[in-house]
Amino acid sequence: MKTVTGVLLDIDDTVVNTRAAFRHALAAVAQRYLPEPHDLEAMGVHWRVDAGGWYRAHARGEMSHRDQRLRRANALHATFGGPPMGDDEFAAWDAIFETAFRRGWQAHDDAHGLLDTLDRCGIEYGAVSNAGHRYQERKLAQSGLARLRMLVGIDRFGVGKPDPRVFREGARLLGLDPASVAYVGDEMDIDAGAAADAGLALGIWLDRPGSPPQAGELGANVVRIESLAEVPRVLALSC
Repeated sequence: MKTVTGVLLDIDDTVVNTRAAFRHALAAVAQRYLPEPHDLEAMGVHWRVDAGGWYRAHARGEMSHRDQRLRRANALHATFGGPPMGDDEFAAWDAIFETAFRRGWQAHDDAHGLLDTLDRCGIEYGAVSNAGHRYQERKLAQSGLARLRMLVGIDRFGVGKPDPRVFREGARLLGLDPASVAYVGDEMDIDAGAAADAGLALGIWLDRPGSPPQAGELGANVVRIESLAEVPRVLALSC
């Protein structure tokens, strides 16, 4: 591996505790739409796993963000006893969900420590995400992570990860050769594996304790960690 001079970071469930924010949002819609008792843990797993693959279809440019959320909402209702929704019913549902979701945005406890180390070591860094650029800028700002510049969102190319262009564009915007940049994200395949396949120096899979299991095996130039506090060791940063 070449010396790493830049780090690209995923946002959701990497530096921002999106899992907790989704739980907050699901509690709000469950109160209005789903019969009790509300098993928020099971609902959170259901939402994150997204068995229909709707969010990944959105990342491939096959449907809008709204359409993927509508399908996931109806899948949630089908599993937990809620009514099916069309466009009109979903508009009210989504307003409740989104308001609560935004209220739940907060940084993971280990995010600032990593950014402090990267600053101290003179390592360039930025964010690459499968959500919209402005939306993620707001999320970072509200979470106290505004110093992490949002570089590439799904609106840059109309598709997101694992398309190699998004990783290479992130490196370009850092002013660096992709082969000197590492990528850190919570999805083994579309984050760490895809970054390595795109020619980045290293893909780092952040497998936080309690995360749903992911199928597959680590490929070449991919490592697994359980905390962002491990990134400096992986990159051999001594500053």
